Amino acid sequence: MEQFLEYFLSGLTRGSIYALIALGYTMVYGIIGLINFAHGEIYMIGAFTALITATALAVMGFPPLAILLLAGLAAIIWSAAYGFTIEKVAYKPLRSAQRLSPLISAIGMSIFLQNYVMLAQTSDFLRFPALIPEFQWLAPWSHIINTPRFIILATTAVVMVLLTLLIRYSRTGKAMRATSQDREMALLVGVNVDRVISSTFIIGSSLAAVGGVLIASYIGQINYFVGFIAGLKAFIAAVLGGIGSIPGAVLGGLILGWTESFATGYISSEYEDVFAFALLVLILIFRPAGILGKNSTQKV
Repeated sequence: MEQFLEYFLSGLTRGSIYALIALGYTMVYGIIGLINFAHGEIYMIGAFTALITATALAVMGFPPLAILLLAGLAAIIWSAAYGFTIEKVAYKPLRSAQRLSPLISAIGMSIFLQNYVMLAQTSDFLRFPALIPEFQWLAPWSHIINTPRFIILATTAVVMVLLTLLIRYSRTGKAMRATSQDREMALLVGVNVDRVISSTFIIGSSLAAVGGVLIASYIGQINYFVGFIAGLKAFIAAVLGGIGSIPGAVLGGLILGWTESFATGYISSEYEDVFAFALLVLILIFRPAGILGKNSTQKV
């Protein structure tokens, strides 16, 4: 039973990280119908930004909690700036192009950012400090759930609730939903579509940065390639839950996390990626729209 609980919590933690990144995928796809394959690199850039900021703050003698908050804030701001810039440079000029062109541009941007960070930093793995402090009030339950896991789970839950409230009740959220349903009609009724799309990239990139900081602190190391793997898994999670659906992105992330955790624990850790892609193939065969996605019919 104890082993089962460990695998369950490990999968829950892993799935929460996938969910944070998948939210960015599903938001961008829901608004402009584009798979932003550079989103995983934003996650990686957020982690590197937090590492650089945390190192500088530690040298200046800041306490651990202040380092976590300031490093996370710096990662969010820097990643949001990257997301905004990528949308303007790589995607906006191709909005009226054929669907294949933005996809190729997204893949090219992903490769560019990987090599840019590799040359600017290093190709080796770097040690990432444990920024999440231990909370004493969690000590009696530390054999069940430790502080880093609790912070990751709580952050994912809070982000999902706030994002749902933003999209459902705020003016920006209503503009996002209008743009998603019919971009031309949204323009006609006065919605600034360019601003809405930019806001979507900024929010999605910020969420990726949060995931990057939390998982890097949890694992303890990063390199320039971690964004590609995490982004690919988050994309699988978004498709699994129903791309374009915020609850679906979270559900898909959790299912993927549990699948990997239980399969690697009870079968073999060497086939971790195999289980993830096998799950993707099955969902595409039996439910292409995803678990919470809706099948769309196109009238001719």
